[in-house]
Amino acid sequence: MFNLLKRFFLIISLLLLLLSCDDNLLPYYDTQQPGEIVIRGYSVSDSLQVIVDEAPIIINEKSVFLKYMDSDYEFVYYNDKAKNVDIVINETWEILKSYSFTNNKPFDTLSFFYSNGTYIDNVLRFKKSVLNEQGTTGYKFIFPSLNRYSNTNYTGPLDGIIRNTSGTVLGTVENITSDNFSSFSEFSFSSPPIIKMELVKHGTTESYIAGRQILVTMVMQANKSRMIVLEEKQDESGSFSGVDGIVDLNDYFEFETE
Repeated sequence: MFNLLKRFFLIISLLLLLLSCDDNLLPYYDTQQPGEIVIRGYSVSDSLQVIVDEAPIIINEKSVFLKYMDSDYEFVYYNDKAKNVDIVINETWEILKSYSFTNNKPFDTLSFFYSNGTYIDNVLRFKKSVLNEQGTTGYKFIFPSLNRYSNTNYTGPLDGIIRNTSGTVLGTVENITSDNFSSFSEFSFSSPPIIKMELVKHGTTESYIAGRQILVTMVMQANKSRMIVLEEKQDESGSFSGVDGIVDLNDYFEFETE
């Protein structure tokens, strides 16, 4: 009799414990799925953090990154809930870009390039052009900061007319835009290696800034295919002062070839 009563009270206690849990008697997380985000990024100018669901991720015992960022970030999707990822500037907490990843694509890639306010998203989608001959050099361009300081009304594509120091046209690149690279131009290396590219409205010889010739000065490198990021510059007063073509994305990433 005593043993029967003991079993009865044990069963009652277990039932009360279960009833005190979730009303539906379901585990808090009913589905789990592994996920992974391959992160490849480079910041030239500012230290950045990668914030996942409001917490910074740790890579090699660091949560703040300058220069190259390289991580295969592994986690778990719970209840099909998305992973929210923000790229932020460490000192100001300015959000440069926000992403949302879901288990519809559990293994995904996040790649970017950042320099002085210029953020290029999904940078690894671009392809590197291959030179056809030895002794040549090649260029294509992207212009993500177009109109940042010049504030022109022109939003169409640009062409770049490339000349040597004597004024001879070496090549022309077409359709330079803020989000995609232009056509590729390949020409023979020559000395002196200084070249100047004039930026004009696509299909014309008219500058994209009315009444002002815009020249980008660059140095040729033999046997090198370059992917140049054009950047508008400003002077100390904040006014537009020209365009630089210094950054070559090939110096920061390994791209697939076309």
